[in-house]
Amino acid sequence: MSLPRLLIDGDTLKLEEILQVARHEVTVELAPEAAARVRASRALVDKVAAGDEPSYGINTGFGTLAEVRIDKKDLRELQRNLILSHAAGVGSPLPLGEARALLLLRCNVLAKGYSGIRSETLQLALEMLNRDVVPVVPERGSVGASGDLAPLAHLALVFIGEGEAFYQGQRLPARQALERAGLQPVVLEAKEGLALVNGTQAMCAVGTLLQMRAELLADMADLAGTMTLEGLLGSHKPFIPEIHEVRAHPGQKTCAAHLRRLLAGSDLVETHVNCSKVQDPYSLRCMPQVHGAARDGLSFARRVLEVEVNSATDNPLVFVDSERIVSGGNFHGQPVSLALDVAAMALTQLSAISERRVEQLVNPSLSGLPPFLAKNSGLNSGFMIAQVTSAALVAESRILSHPASVDSIPSSAGREDHVSMGMTAALKARQVAEFTRSCLAIEMLVAAQALDYRQPVKAGRGPQAAYELIRRKVPTMEKDRELHRDISAVSELIDSGELLAAVKAAV
Repeated sequence: MSLPRLLIDGDTLKLEEILQVARHEVTVELAPEAAARVRASRALVDKVAAGDEPSYGINTGFGTLAEVRIDKKDLRELQRNLILSHAAGVGSPLPLGEARALLLLRCNVLAKGYSGIRSETLQLALEMLNRDVVPVVPERGSVGASGDLAPLAHLALVFIGEGEAFYQGQRLPARQALERAGLQPVVLEAKEGLALVNGTQAMCAVGTLLQMRAELLADMADLAGTMTLEGLLGSHKPFIPEIHEVRAHPGQKTCAAHLRRLLAGSDLVETHVNCSKVQDPYSLRCMPQVHGAARDGLSFARRVLEVEVNSATDNPLVFVDSERIVSGGNFHGQPVSLALDVAAMALTQLSAISERRVEQLVNPSLSGLPPFLAKNSGLNSGFMIAQVTSAALVAESRILSHPASVDSIPSSAGREDHVSMGMTAALKARQVAEFTRSCLAIEMLVAAQALDYRQPVKAGRGPQAAYELIRRKVPTMEKDRELHRDISAVSELIDSGELLAAVKAAV
């Protein structure tokens, strides 16, 4: 069965479409208007390359070697040497989805027509995507200016038949991977090497997939919180609309409305209408304020990414209308670096408040339930160490939330004297998302045990649907067992989207 088609034009790519390409759910083609722009910009580069005037990256060296003129006969070797010398990354390869996103984002910026790439080079990149040839790109080695040089150089290696690539999931020498896919490497012409390595596409590739995951986790945090609230017989009153209308932060209002939808139809709330408790702890009562602030932080990160993935981040930029090729600084990753630092901090707050709710569940002096929710506490430890694991993940997330965007280590003999550390911010945020998912899985697992004690009275429609799905995968803990298996099972329900789908169907 043929896959749906995605046209890219350099201007209108959506984050959701990047996720589709990362998952290999669509084929990618160049929009006709973009193809025309690419040809026009290439014609101007060819004109300049044929002349004698120095032009950065076309007939000069790079970085602090920009004043070194290169003979016309050496222009091909100049571009090849650029790719080879800049492929200095280390560490694990980017996961396949992130590497596919990286390749797509590079195609999209080239499609804008400001890079001077040849049509055949861009077409090779698109065919690699469609035929599942995915470059091996080490995670580390970028300081975020002149963009993500090392990761993009590893991506470009495959274009010239060097380096390594995955073909249909198998890691191979690049030339062999291309051959199996029915493709041939290219010989780079003037400026093409530079057009392939300048830009913020690596931090954006990791950042975009992180952003999509973070938005899911924001919904899951609300769900986990409602499960805990119902398990602890908490009040629904702090979520009434009037409270949030008078402090109108968008994320807070969105979260409160989401909590109300999830909790609608609760029978449990009717069981404690006249209880003596006046107020719930902040981790329950202030979910709209804390989760909402995280949502606002993620909204900021989304806006930055939506702009960046459709921006010209090459250097120099080729302006056809004015026939100018101009050096600038659009490759600097500071906007993305700051946004992804905010995303990491937002996620850390979701995990931190989740861990505090787990403490409310397992601490008998706070919950009114058996110690650590164990059926025979003392003989059984119950969920004692689940809370410890959550605390460990939160502690590490707090360390990872130290912002990369305020750091800078000058490079290239002082020419690149302020850098963004954007890829560092992306990798840190990605790890925080992984920890946050695990913290929320732990909370849901523990909250399900609390809801066991409240049955047969039903929770609100959202938490009740989550409880029932979890119980189909993970039975009630009657006596101690290996908790890591249960945490993994709930984590899989979150990652697969199965939990979200079940709750949406119920709500």
